[in-house]
Amino acid sequence: MNLRTMVLTTAFVAATFVAGCSSNDSPMKPVQAPPATVVTATGNIAAKVAEFRTLVGDPANGGVAGEQSAGRREVNWDGAGARPFNNQDHFPPDFFKGVGLIYSNASFRNDSTQFVDINPTYANEFAPFSPKVMFSAIGSNVIDASFQVAGAATAAAVNGFGVVLVDVDLAQTTSLELFDKDHRSLGRYTAPTRSDAGGLSFLGVKYDSPIVAAVRITCGNAALAAGVNDLTSGGSKDVVVIDNVIYGEPHAF
Repeated sequence: MNLRTMVLTTAFVAATFVAGCSSNDSPMKPVQAPPATVVTATGNIAAKVAEFRTLVGDPANGGVAGEQSAGRREVNWDGAGARPFNNQDHFPPDFFKGVGLIYSNASFRNDSTQFVDINPTYANEFAPFSPKVMFSAIGSNVIDASFQVAGAATAAAVNGFGVVLVDVDLAQTTSLELFDKDHRSLGRYTAPTRSDAGGLSFLGVKYDSPIVAAVRITCGNAALAAGVNDLTSGGSKDVVVIDNVIYGEPHAF
């Protein structure tokens, strides 16, 4: 079922997630997560992506600065402002602070060439959802993100987060883990595997209120690298990148 309400009966401890925490912090106690609505899709994902957009909120607030009463934000990596940073391994982690999204804990790459500069075999692996730029951590297969009020350095939380994933081959490997403002895990959700040559999957999680202060996107089981080929290219690893991310309006806490 692509859309379902799940009550998590098992809590997770975010001991390894460091958004705002020092390495000396004690792990937080597990949190009993509230019900979440989960939207998944594979193959032709457009309808479910549109469904999730509406679920987290209308209207689309674009780059409007400041906390809006309702609506959502979205990043698709293709904007003109990002182009000077394309195809480099040090995309600014705060580039999207104007829409309330901050990356951390890795170097990042905004790529318009299907990552062929890293590994030529990737030309056959990755096809974008919204052409033609895709995004990845560099030196890691984990992307950490947190939220701020759009255009302000004020910590915030959202009611949901969704991501388009490219070339998910292995089940129970690529995932989203969501955290509250106290760095406690709200749960880990796994993405569906690709079902056609397009290679697209979608995973989105939405709550009834803005409680998601940070997310961790685990992309496959290996970082992009010159010597790391995907399973479908005769390699032994599942390499995955992302395209659009969609999330509710960030609200200060």
